[in-house]
Amino acid sequence: MEAKAAVIRGSGTPLEVKTVTVDDPGPGQVRVKLVACGLCHTDLSVMQSVLPQTNAMVLGHEGAGVVESVGEGVTSLEPGDHVVMTTTAFCGRCPLCVEGMYAQCERMPLNMGGNFPYHVDGLDLMPFASIGGLCEYTVVAEHTAIKIDKDIPLVSASLLGCGVITGVGAAINTAEVRPGTSCAIWGCGGVGLSVLQGCRIAGASTMISIDMNPAKLEYAKKLGATHVIDASQENAVEQVMALTGGRGADYTFEAIGVGSAMEEAYMAARRGGTCTIVGVGRFDDNFSLSAGLVAIMEKTLKGSFCGKGASVRDFPRMIEWYRQGKLDLDSLVTTTYPIEDVAQAYADMEAGKNARGVVVF
Repeated sequence: MEAKAAVIRGSGTPLEVKTVTVDDPGPGQVRVKLVACGLCHTDLSVMQSVLPQTNAMVLGHEGAGVVESVGEGVTSLEPGDHVVMTTTAFCGRCPLCVEGMYAQCERMPLNMGGNFPYHVDGLDLMPFASIGGLCEYTVVAEHTAIKIDKDIPLVSASLLGCGVITGVGAAINTAEVRPGTSCAIWGCGGVGLSVLQGCRIAGASTMISIDMNPAKLEYAKKLGATHVIDASQENAVEQVMALTGGRGADYTFEAIGVGSAMEEAYMAARRGGTCTIVGVGRFDDNFSLSAGLVAIMEKTLKGSFCGKGASVRDFPRMIEWYRQGKLDLDSLVTTTYPIEDVAQAYADMEAGKNARGVVVF
């Protein structure tokens, strides 16, 4: 089968839209006809060697579509099922899964396959994050494709696979935001706006969104922020302190992936508060904390990978929140693109034009 795909031949190489050959599904695999794939900054980090990859690959990891065919031994899916791909295909049995750390599953690479199902110009292509969602068809492990009800729009549902579970999960699973509390979120991209929604769903009463892009701050207002701070004009830490009576926020989140913003988020948390780092930055970027204050202030610093998510648990409850009007997926999709315009879509991402851009097939 032939399909159009967004291809790079390793980090730092040009992005190309190529017609690739897609394999039939093997044992334990399914082939999915993609309907939509959200554009995540992690893909851009791979392209720009922030997260270096040497393999030629099909980009994209926030996909949703319809099962086209299944391989031998597949029992949970059949052709025609609607699915959202997950970046955390956990085993449920390793020591970390038993502790509830599903996003850290020791067997995840094995569960997600590690196959090379695309071929072009004599090259075997790897699906990024074992998903490769920027292709008209992809082949993934059965545990990577999570079945959802057919009444949920797949364009909006695609965002569940990474950005939404990462953000909402950071608030609910990792930070465990309590009702009536205050939250401050650095970043108003797709992940930061999902953190904001998670805080709102958890019952926070004060929700402060921080960004340097006025347009993104408007998205935050629409999605429930009680206050916004333009960090290009104001000192974000000082403003958070002022908005919380000088105490600092009960919960702070960094959803950008920049060390200086992580430091600000920690400083803006109250005594005994919780700072959760959601953004993934450069491995050579750092931030510093006062050795004299860490013990005295009794703050908790947490990392949150993929929202500490368990897709088979979290996707259904997020879909129910969507049905109830508590989780707004539709407003996160600000622009859709055909696969031929994927390079422009990433340029728009860099320019900060979207809450979330989505490639639609």
